Amino acid sequence: MDSLTLATDDATSSLKTVLHVGCGMADPAKLPTDAFPAENWRELRLDIDASVMPDIVASITDMQALSEGAVDAVWSSHNLEHLRAHEVPLALSEFFRVLRPGGFALMTMPDLQRVAALVAQGLLEEPAYISSAGPIAPIDILYGYRPSIEGGNDFMAHRTGFTVGSLSAHLIRTGFVDVQVESDGRFALWARGVRPA
Repeated sequence: MDSLTLATDDATSSLKTVLHVGCGMADPAKLPTDAFPAENWRELRLDIDASVMPDIVASITDMQALSEGAVDAVWSSHNLEHLRAHEVPLALSEFFRVLRPGGFALMTMPDLQRVAALVAQGLLEEPAYISSAGPIAPIDILYGYRPSIEGGNDFMAHRTGFTVGSLSAHLIRTGFVDVQVESDGRFALWARGVRPA
């Protein structure tokens, strides 16, 4: 397959491109506006599930539809935990490859260290918080949201996980610099890494 060429017209040529991986159904609210203000960024949507009508149907472990250095940023919200552990380096390498030099990857995912504290207290199936989809228990954070999986969406299963230290190590091994990983103090990790210029 030929790599995707990012054609732009005069109105969008000054906008930077953020590749939204694992995008799900189109919704501009899914992009964090503090990182990607609409007046500066255009979204390119990629998902493995064709039914959500992404711009690119692909796995995050193989994004050959995009050429090297094609985008200014990669946004990944709750995707890496759906991979098997041996696939994580493949996905991060693809994030790195499609970024232009100086571009950055921004990602969020469950904080297993925080979840483990609840499990250690015996609260595996007690709600940790309430989301727009309903109550989320530690077992959902560890293995995937049970109602979605029960409904036939196996893409929602979790197959690996991360702590601040393990995610930092993965990003550094991939070649990212200026790596920052932190817990939000609730149940998510936030990470940012830059492809060297």
